[in-house]
This record gives sequence, C-alpha cells and structure tokens, in this order.
Amino acid sequence: MIPENGQSAIHQAQACARCREEGELDFDFAFAYQPIVNVAARTIFGHEALVRGPNGESAHSVLSKVNEKNRYRFDQACRVKAVTGAAALGMRELLSINFLPNAVYQPQACIQTTLKAAAACGFPIENIIFEVTEGERVTDRAHLVNIFKEYERLGFRTAIDDFGAGYAGLNLLAEYQPHIIKIDMDLVRDIDRSKPKQVIVDGIVAMARRLDIQVLAEGIETAAERDTLRAAGIDLMQGFLFSKPAFKALGSIAAEAWG
Repeated sequence: MIPENGQSAIHQAQACARCREEGELDFDFAFAYQPIVNVAARTIFGHEALVRGPNGESAHSVLSKVNEKNRYRFDQACRVKAVTGAAALGMRELLSINFLPNAVYQPQACIQTTLKAAAACGFPIENIIFEVTEGERVTDRAHLVNIFKEYERLGFRTAIDDFGAGYAGLNLLAEYQPHIIKIDMDLVRDIDRSKPKQVIVDGIVAMARRLDIQVLAEGIETAAERDTLRAAGIDLMQGFLFSKPAFKALGSIAAEAWG
C-alpha cells in the first residue's frame, strides 16, 4: 500500500505531467491595473492586476472560459502577462496578482514561470504580492498554506483576499499570517452607517496589528467609507473613489479623493 503522502506526490506528479502536455490557450485576455493607495502617506502603494478581455471586456467574459483542462495554463499566463505588463508600463510600486491555488500542484515548480518572467523584464520579485482570486473555492486549506509559505520563502509578499468571507477566515489566519489581509467588500459597503460593521472592522484591525499584518480595505466608493475606515486605523485602501481599473494603464488619483 502506498502511504498517503506518497499517493499525494504521485497525484501531483501526474498533474504536472498533464500540465506540460497542455497546448496554448484558445482565448486571449489582457489586464487592467487598479491603484492601491496609502491614504496616510497620500501615495500609491501598489496596483492590483485585474483580468479583462483583449478589448477591455469584463473579467467574467474571460473567467467563464477557464475550466479544469486549461486552468493551469491560464494561471501561468496570468502571472506572466501581469508582470510583463506592469514592467512595460514602468510600474515602480507593488504589483498584486490573483492566483488560482487549485492550479498549483507543486508550488516550487509552478512558480518558475513567474520567476523567469520577472527576471526577463527586470521586475523585482519582492514587489509582487500573491493573493487568492475572488470566488476560487479552496477545499484543501493545508495546500493553500503550503503555497503561501513557499511563495514567502522565495521572496514574494502574500495577501488573503475577502477576509471575513468563505475560506478567508480565522481558521486560515491561525495557520498562516500573510503580509496583508484585504477586508471583504461587504464589510466596507456603507460602514459609516453600520455600527456592527464598525465593531467587526475594529476587531480585525486590532487582531492584525498584534499579528504584524497590514489591513487593506477594498471597494471604497464614498468619502464617508474612506473616513470611517481611516478613523479605524486603516491606511491601505482601494476602490472607485480613488480610481477605477485602468485598462492596460496605470490609474492616477484625483486630488479630492485623498480627503
């Protein structure tokens, strides 16, 4: 009988072999980049790479074409296009890339394409943040933690997206402490008018501070949301109030968005 860890290794090896045999994607895509700001410093902290159709179509138009057979190739292509696109635009800030953990079989092997792309275009790997993509169902939390730890060991930054929703909760945080946690957008919306949301966010900020984790609030649409979150001690923010995603470009921040 093969031990459980041996079976896992065999499964991963078989999966990697299948991935190498896959052909090119039969659809194209591009990226928009949305700024992440530090409201305290009034600077752009980084940019999140958001997938779009080749002519700026919605993310759904692309993601609806991703399936079990092409998931690995798509994930690998996303990393390369996000990094090379950021370098071509002259990005000097951090670059946040969503990744598909279910497309990563062996973290050290699957990251090689990213490392080569970053080296080829001169983009520092310490400026890359890997975060789990929205809506990706992660059934194997131990595998996700293993991926995060390997990426951190290699010099990348890591982020847990949608904290407070689904897999991105306290159990995951107890096993792995990333550089950044991104508060779920549902907690941000109209937080200025919701005492329960304010209390929950206060708790997240206090917990993150003790764990030496930065907190990022995404989906900011109003000045009232910005001010409430700033009063809670959150400096990193992202949302339409500051800039919409810029297709194949780097967004800029209007002076009045800083408050």
